[in-house]
Amino acid sequence: MNIPFLGNRRPKAGVPGPEGIAELLAECELLRSQANRAGVLLDDSPASLEALDQLVPGWRDDEEASTWLGNDAGLYLGTVIVRTVPGAAWEIRADGQPVVRLTSGREFDVVDAGQEWAASGVPELSQLYAEVAEA
Repeated sequence: MNIPFLGNRRPKAGVPGPEGIAELLAECELLRSQANRAGVLLDDSPASLEALDQLVPGWRDDEEASTWLGNDAGLYLGTVIVRTVPGAAWEIRADGQPVVRLTSGREFDVVDAGQEWAASGVPELSQLYAEVAEA
């Protein structure tokens, strides 16, 4: 019996693979927009984290913008770590929170770190990167 539709199933849309997740998390549109307006190029390098640390934090006057920017800053920090620290990879915890896992098994909550940076500037993103890169 020849049933043509059985062999031509479309793949199910589901969770993207690790590369797809990394690309989604690297978008950080609000942060990239803010940085671009300030003349800072976000090229996924550790030096770009230092440049972000030097931005005038005008967003702190707007709680909603600060929250979104903090989220993006954390995702950008994670992107730099994953792209430059050997063995670092994104992982999505059971609660849906994206974290970076190092080869040592240490888990780094970059979104939380980004929120702290957006709210107070401390610790600096470049400092956090240096700590993670050392581990």
